[in-house]
Amino acid sequence: MNQSLISKPVSKLAPLIKNKSISPVELTRAVLDHAETKQSDINAFINITREKAEAAAKFAEQEILNGNYRGMYHGIPIALKDNIYIKDETTTVGSKIHKDFKPRYNATVARKLSDAGAIFTGKLNMHEYAYGITNDNPHYGASRNPWNTDKITGGSSGGSGAAVAANSNLASLGTDTSGSIRIPAALCGVTGLKPTYGRVSTYGTFSLAPSQDHIGPMTRNVKDAAGLLQIIAGQDNKDPMTLSAPPENYLDHLTGDVNGLVIGIDEEYFFDNVDADVEKAVRDNIRFLEMNGAKVELIEIPALNGTEELDQITVFSEASAIHQEAFFKNPEAFGIEMRTVFQNIKVPSVIDYIKAQEAKKRLKSELLRVFETVDVLISPTLPFTAPDIGSNFVDINGKKEELIKSALHFMRPASLTGLPALSVPCGFKDGLPVGLQIIGPPLSEARLLDVGYMVEQNQS
Repeated sequence: MNQSLISKPVSKLAPLIKNKSISPVELTRAVLDHAETKQSDINAFINITREKAEAAAKFAEQEILNGNYRGMYHGIPIALKDNIYIKDETTTVGSKIHKDFKPRYNATVARKLSDAGAIFTGKLNMHEYAYGITNDNPHYGASRNPWNTDKITGGSSGGSGAAVAANSNLASLGTDTSGSIRIPAALCGVTGLKPTYGRVSTYGTFSLAPSQDHIGPMTRNVKDAAGLLQIIAGQDNKDPMTLSAPPENYLDHLTGDVNGLVIGIDEEYFFDNVDADVEKAVRDNIRFLEMNGAKVELIEIPALNGTEELDQITVFSEASAIHQEAFFKNPEAFGIEMRTVFQNIKVPSVIDYIKAQEAKKRLKSELLRVFETVDVLISPTLPFTAPDIGSNFVDINGKKEELIKSALHFMRPASLTGLPALSVPCGFKDGLPVGLQIIGPPLSEARLLDVGYMVEQNQS
């Protein structure tokens, strides 16, 4: 099969499968062949499940030949981050402790994708227990950026970003607690959506911090993300945090019409200490939206300045509760990064944790007031492009900055408040992708995707 075919987005391939111009079996084999070829360079997968994938593709092909086409992702090869459960499939969570763990049930998102006819090709590399932003995994090796294999993919969903960018998979799911979908999406040049908290069930996913965990699409373009969200969104009785509001038809909302859209820009927070070339790419795309009828309103959100402490207290407290017993039993089973964190950081008190949750509510209220006057907030996804693997620092306009602190700065507001946030590619610097982030009020995924779709038109 022509390599140009497996580089096509799902939105282009789905009609070809539907009308039987291409076979799910041929497509799946071509994607698997390419993934296996690229694995030594990219290390996107922890496990490739060729035999199961080919069997599923044959079943999908027969269904389609019999006239039982299920929709956009029927017969489409897709892989999941390795903290999302697939029944009887090894799910390592990027760890040594869970290296032989096989769940006895499917995650809700895996079940929904299976029901939609998607073909699972394997489990994708991730930061150990999703606790990190580089995807430099101590047990399974670093995933490497397809644009430059000396560079990080970002994490914790780095394997997902790398696989989609390298054409080793047609689409993926990642998880996002403090930015782990959006960071690798930006660094790998793919589309990544963190939905509203509760829009997508997290049942059957190994948690990092339950009050901030999200699952979302990582895809080649906005249409693919919209179609994937359409499948996985919705209320789930197995996850009491899911929302009752029914999902919209996200594909139908992709009009590209931004006339009258009001874009909020917080210069002090969201454009603070950004690489000059990254900033230019983002601002050029904002101007493109303005030329197509959008309006920009400068705003100030003072409460954003306290987000670092709130995120640290929340994530560390909840992650400590999950891993405390295993860590005390066998700290050496954890990688050096997680081991150092658990050994050197004092667990916040219950009082500190409760205060942080109250502060998160106040932050969300302030952002909701902002959304009474603007439709979306736009910022760079990250203030830099991908740094070297193994580096703890980034260069921003000639100044050395701490990687983690810089990476999470623009991520935290949407993570802490559960608001939806989309990262879309918006340009390049020195051959490395730049991401643009769009944040909206609760359940505004359709609007974010539509704005992202318009930004996407500016890249062609």
